[in-house]
Amino acid sequence: MTWEQLDWAALERLRGLFLSGGAAQGPYWTSPADLASYDFTYGERIGWKWDAVLQELALRGWKPRATAVLDWGCGGGVAGRRVARWLGRDRIAVLRVWDHSGLAVDFATDAARHDFPGIRVEQVTPGFLASDEPVGVLVISHVLTELPARELLALRSLAARAEVIIWVEPGTPEVSRALIEVREQLRNRFHVIAPCTHQAVCDLLAPDNARHWCHHFAAPPPEIFSDSNWVRFGQRAGIDLRSLPYSFLALERRAPGSAQESASGLSRVLGEPRVYKGFARVLSCDAAGVTELTLQKRDDPGLFKQFKRPAGAQVYRWIRAGDKVLAGNPLTQ
Repeated sequence: MTWEQLDWAALERLRGLFLSGGAAQGPYWTSPADLASYDFTYGERIGWKWDAVLQELALRGWKPRATAVLDWGCGGGVAGRRVARWLGRDRIAVLRVWDHSGLAVDFATDAARHDFPGIRVEQVTPGFLASDEPVGVLVISHVLTELPARELLALRSLAARAEVIIWVEPGTPEVSRALIEVREQLRNRFHVIAPCTHQAVCDLLAPDNARHWCHHFAAPPPEIFSDSNWVRFGQRAGIDLRSLPYSFLALERRAPGSAQESASGLSRVLGEPRVYKGFARVLSCDAAGVTELTLQKRDDPGLFKQFKRPAGAQVYRWIRAGDKVLAGNPLTQ
């Protein structure tokens, strides 16, 4: 696929379906060209969200032990390919792909085999979905806006067979709330790796926090802003290339009898810091709950500068006096 080969009519139709909710009515891919055009543009933007999530997991010093990966609801397969690249060829025994659309499954299979010729790539059979066979690493991307209740129930059943779940969604309030519900249903059986720094009930469920939601922002590759093709794409599609909000969840199955552990002293910033003249505010989430904190520039000029241009995972160890941040040390490996 090249910029000259893009099927703009297909992209506009697909974007219209996603924005209107029509994508939930059934398979929407009509040709391999649909998938190739989407994968080259919108799919790549989803890939940048996955890059941000996987970079945060690496920052936290974590990688799954399981060697089988299942990209469920794969579409063009960008999520599975990003996870495969992150894990490395030597750590993957098999990459499986599944989608309602046979066109999507074929495209995702071919793309993965092209990018990773040394990895075994398989198309999931109905028998595998209905079995009790362990799943390994369950990869889920941008599906919650499309799933009817019956299919969400089936997905939860599949999640129960997973060793690891890495789930990325758009960073909207509605989708974030749905992902929090998944977290609460699974947290007694799974250890929450990220974005949370604790294993307790999500404090965003408290009535006082109803206006907040768990979302973050990925940084697109800086070179796209000087790429005339990407600039024209953003203009024609009517999207802001700088804005990549996402919500995510990374879970790992607990060993029987294991204790609930927290990332001691760590806090995760929700959304982005809000910077004003001489001070900044952040919505911070940790084991004590969700709290709005204030930083005066004079207390930590370096941290204030970081808040003005946030990059990467916003995970900190605060030095606080009540709701006032005196200093903050970002998590580094």
